[in-house]
Amino acid sequence: MCQLRGGTRAQARPSIGGTLTGRGGNLIVIDDPLKPQDAYSEAARENTKQWYSNTLLSRLDDKTKDAIIVVMQRLHLDDLVGHLLEQEGWTHLNLPAIAESEFRIPLGSERYHLRRVGDLLHPEREPREVLDEFKRSMGSLDFAAQYQQEPVAEGGNLIKWDWFQFYDKPPGRTPDDRIIVSWDTAMSSKELSSYSACVVLQIRGETAWVLDVFRERLEYPDLRRKVIELHRRWRKACNRYELVIENKGSGMSLIQDLRDENIHAIKVDPEGDKVMRMNAQTARIEAGSVSLPRSAGWLDEFRREVMAFPAGHYTDQIDAFSQALDRAFNRRGGEVGWKFVRGLY
Repeated sequence: MCQLRGGTRAQARPSIGGTLTGRGGNLIVIDDPLKPQDAYSEAARENTKQWYSNTLLSRLDDKTKDAIIVVMQRLHLDDLVGHLLEQEGWTHLNLPAIAESEFRIPLGSERYHLRRVGDLLHPEREPREVLDEFKRSMGSLDFAAQYQQEPVAEGGNLIKWDWFQFYDKPPGRTPDDRIIVSWDTAMSSKELSSYSACVVLQIRGETAWVLDVFRERLEYPDLRRKVIELHRRWRKACNRYELVIENKGSGMSLIQDLRDENIHAIKVDPEGDKVMRMNAQTARIEAGSVSLPRSAGWLDEFRREVMAFPAGHYTDQIDAFSQALDRAFNRRGGEVGWKFVRGLY
């Protein structure tokens, strides 16, 4: 349902996908725009997003100060809220039934409500034993989406989050350490296009630390500048350094342009599909040989993409990540890191 409010009275309650011609409002409230049974219908999700962008968005009377509120349970990574969170300008109030991390909810006048790990949203109506029973009957996938507002099965899909190790400070560097800067690039910064993503690894023996992740929609000139900027930053950090770029799309032009700047980039022609490439690295991650920072500005977005893979909407960070691990351990001048290849005994 969608409710338009002008002044102090509700003016209309059209259905999602319905016409709004001739109607406007100062406050638009969208309530549960997607039905649970439509969550896995790509057509239904796209229809909802198109209705929002092409019909509803223009109905604000004063676009400088009017507001839109979306109230919904999460149903899919690519539902309307997932789509809107990819854009700027939204305040996100996320209230999972069971708090999975400690966070503060602002109440105004510099007051906060603190939720600690394990706190229940409404223990009188939904105590822990009731929620546990719901999870058993619904399954972890639907429970994670509808009750936890995290439309990914607990722990992840192909990759489990608890497989990773975590560090408070990055390790120091030894003469034998390597730095690998891996790029998965996209050509366009149009709204629905892919991101360009970069993952930076420090390698020591059979261990990898993720030092940095960059992800943004960039037109080619901005992409080129960013690649050079990160190259110069990390090239100084270690004597053994490799810049790796997937040889497709804008990456092909980028490799040539960097050569003109006397910057050597290793071009990678991917083999197999992206699920196969990431799956080849899961044994190493599961063995505890890959570490992430305990806190970083990019960590939440990286976590969402990793845990959603391969069902998530975006895979740019995953592609750069698997490419970096492959370069680090499986393509060292023809040497193969057999220790972590599944199925070999």
